[in-house]
Parts: sequence; C-alpha cells; structure tokens
Amino acid sequence: MRDKILEALRKVIDPELNKDIVSLNMVGHIAVSDDSIKVQINLTTPACPLRNVIKQDAYKALSEAFPEKKVEVEMGASVVSGRHEEKKERLPGVKNIIAVGAGKGGVGKSTVAVNLAIALAQSGAKVGLLDADLYGPSIPIMLGLQGEAPFAIEDKIAPIEKFGLKVFSIGFLIKSSDAVAWRGPLLHKAIQQFLEDVAWGELDYMVVDLPPGTGDVQLSLSQLVPVTSAVVVTTPQDVAFADVLRAIRMFELTKVPVLGIVENMAYFVCNKCSTVHYLFGQGRVKEESQKKGLEYLGAVPLDPSVSPLSDQGKPVVVSATDSESAMAFLEIASRVASRQSVVALTV
Repeated sequence: MRDKILEALRKVIDPELNKDIVSLNMVGHIAVSDDSIKVQINLTTPACPLRNVIKQDAYKALSEAFPEKKVEVEMGASVVSGRHEEKKERLPGVKNIIAVGAGKGGVGKSTVAVNLAIALAQSGAKVGLLDADLYGPSIPIMLGLQGEAPFAIEDKIAPIEKFGLKVFSIGFLIKSSDAVAWRGPLLHKAIQQFLEDVAWGELDYMVVDLPPGTGDVQLSLSQLVPVTSAVVVTTPQDVAFADVLRAIRMFELTKVPVLGIVENMAYFVCNKCSTVHYLFGQGRVKEESQKKGLEYLGAVPLDPSVSPLSDQGKPVVVSATDSESAMAFLEIASRVASRQSVVALTV
C-alpha cells in the first residue's frame, strides 16, 4: 500500500524545485486504516510560499488514486542544509549561513538583515543573527539591546536572545562611543571568535549582517566558514546599483551563490491619498537584475516610521505587523527561504 501511495504522490511537483515530492524526500509518516490515509509532508523550509499549493496537489493526487478512502495531509517542515558535512568543523549545528551585504552604506542593509531574520524566525525556523559590521554595529540598537552584556556558558559565550533570535554583536562588548580601528588580521580574529566562541547551537539559518562594500570582513567570513548564500541590498539610485554589482562580483569570486537583490526605499505611499511615488526612479533595479540573471527578491517602501521604530529597538515586522513594509519583509523572507532551499538541493 505504501508503494501505491508514493506512486500517487510522484505526481505532486514542488514548483520551486521542479521535482516531485517523493524524489525530494518530502514524504514523511504514512498511516493507513480501513477507510483513511494520513500522510505527513515535510517542506524544505517552514517559510515555503507554496505550502498550500503542495498540500492541495497532494490531497488531489491521493483522493483520485484512492477515492474510497478519506484523505488527510499534514504539513511540516525540515530546513535543508546548504553546507557540506566535510566543511562543518565550524558551526556544526548551523544548516545555512546567509550573508546580507551591500555595495555601499546608507541603503538600509542592517534594517533588511534584522527584519529578514525575524521574519524567518516567525515562520518557525531557528535563526541566529550575527552582526559582522564591526565598524558600525547597529544591531543592538535596532533590537533594543543596548547595554546588554553576554555571559559565559562553560567555555562559550551565550548569544543574547530577542524576538526569537540568537544575536551576537561586537556592540555587546564595547561602549557605543568606542571606535573599532582594526586592520585585516584583527578583523579576521574577531570574526573567527564570533563564529567559534559563541554558543550558537542548532540553527536553520544564520543571518550575517556584513559591513558595506567589499573588504576584509567579507573575505574573512568566506575563508572561515562556507557561506551558503548571499542577499544584496540596494536602493533605486544609479550610484547605489553600480556599487551593488561590485558586491555581487565579490560574492562570485568567493564562490557564494547570490540568492537575489532586495530593493529598499523603492517607493513612497502617501498616507493621505495612498498615491504611490517613485522618488528615485521606477523599475531599473528589477530590470537590471533580470538582465544579469539575478532574482529580484522584492521591494521595500520608503516608510517614515521604519527608522524611528528601529531606533527604539522595535523592528517593523514586530511593531507594525499590518504595515506595507512588514508585509514586504515577510514576502522577501519567504522568497529567501525558498531560494535557499533550491540552492541547497542543486549546488
């Protein structure tokens, strides 16, 4: 009977991966009684945007194959790892390391990293957030963690937990007024300690907020651990997008797959008349992304409330859940998780 059920489920195709769910090992527990069939399907990420499509297709396939039985389809998730086992000497419990970068500062990279990480955690994933922007650590402010000090667990440092995330930043170790005037070797050592000496535990995703540009921290991270993928943030201006291409080139040189581009401050919605204004131009980022074969992960509006909320330690995905910005971040997180699953299963 099990073989017949699996044969019926081979007709169910994951639209993102273009393979049937049996070949992808998504079919879990199967229970059969005289009058019913119950099947568990485990998606490759809890943030899968096609959850309902796959569930409906599975229900239809089983109902057609076994019309005499009541069909029940339960959906679960088990995040697939994008890291090869032989390269897991560092962070062995972390399945995927997603770097968030930008070609230049001021494009909202850290805002995207914070809200992306929280949105992934809200989907049910285990998520860590590493603030690798050593020169300008802003994550403690954005999460309302200023003044928090980490403590030791045996021979490791415990990350601070907030909004369902495990978080670590150099901002927990220095005063907000202190300047980090380090060169390559010291930067490399700091990143190494953040990876090795922090008790990250089991994570589905580690989101890493990189410094802007293409410097020592980016290179050190790629040397120390296999970064499974990257998300690049830009704004619509020509000068910002030109710098993005340099950041993408750096990821290509370090053999890090780029999941796609997030266009931040893409448009402004008038709060009085709801008219959409494209203050910095419209469509160029999406058009150029497609020309270069890059995924356009989504657009985040220019929202006057985002910055003050971030300064208060209240990311928009938890403090303004019905806002257009929050909805945009949730959609982007879903696409990032889906794209990461594709990369993990195909690279």
